[in-house]
Amino acid sequence: MAHKKAGGSKARQKSNKEGKRLGVKLFGGQVIKTGQIILRQHSAVFKAGENVGVGRDYTIYALKDGVVKFTQIADNHSRVSVV
Repeated sequence: MAHKKAGGSKARQKSNKEGKRLGVKLFGGQVIKTGQIILRQHSAVFKAGENVGVGRDYTIYALKDGVVKFTQIADNHSRVSVV
């Protein structure tokens, strides 16, 4: 028989958890180089346009040098392109 009470899980012990550094890194009109990250997101709120790639964690990055361009395509979705 156990003489000590079971402890909580390890995940709950760290109360002040660090942020994931999500969000837009380069805004519309800014110059970008190939491979640079435009934005990090949890789900596909921003869609990929031309000259833009999407990582497996929905990170959007530039495939070519150019200028970042955001366009509205729906109420809660935008398309990101490099022109």
